[in-house]
Amino acid sequence: IPVPGKDVGDTVAFGGLLGTAPVMRVNGCDNAAFIARGGRIPAPIHSLRN
Repeated sequence: IPVPGKDVGDTVAFGGLLGTAPVMRVNGCDNAAFIARGGRIPAPIHSLRN
């Protein structure tokens, strides 16, 4: 979730049941391998969504 005015390492309070979370840096790596797989997410990583 983009948070205007916050930098990496800052804490954001979403309030209520959502609580707080640290601002993390965005991965700047190349996504060519992901595109080469056809945009499919490997099974072990996909299972973390459930």
